Amino acid sequence: MPAHPPLILGSTSRYRRELLDRLRLPFTVDSPRVDETPQPGERPADLALRLALAKAREVASRTPASVVIGSDQVADLDGTPVGKPGTHDKAVAQLRAMSGKSVVFQTGVAVVRLDTGFETAVLVPVTVRFRHLTDAEIEHYLQAEQPYDCAGSAKSEALGIALLDAIESDDPTALVGLPLIKTCQLLRQAGLDPLAAR
Repeated sequence: MPAHPPLILGSTSRYRRELLDRLRLPFTVDSPRVDETPQPGERPADLALRLALAKAREVASRTPASVVIGSDQVADLDGTPVGKPGTHDKAVAQLRAMSGKSVVFQTGVAVVRLDTGFETAVLVPVTVRFRHLTDAEIEHYLQAEQPYDCAGSAKSEALGIALLDAIESDDPTALVGLPLIKTCQLLRQAGLDPLAAR
């Protein structure tokens, strides 16, 4: 048996791949087959946590000896879930709705290792205060970044930072899509320490 179990990121998000690369752990990527449709009346925080766990479980079911990370992010605008816009028009509508408001980006992360029975999921909220945005600013930002695969159209690691007045979080990587501080904690609990000699 290998000294360390294989690590799999259950996500096709390039942002999560780039974040996980920072830990310098070898990993592979597998696409979870999970329906991301919100359930009736489901709160954004509950949706993010449920989907993170569902993604990790689904991938782990095919590779039970691996440590699998699942993650999902949902923006919470006054209790309403805001996901990836997908199109320019939807992104404009999202940013207009969030202009001048505080939005909580709920990022769920789950780690599952079926062969040992390990399964844990946590939620890392990030409160983001948006500036009052003009239509011209929104259009310039969208043309520059095309953040149509980002929850709430907010790509904070790039020009999207100019949309904001403030970010409040215990983990700055959570807003990008994978809270690395919590992920490291969960990986250690699952038997995979990013700082252990390999």
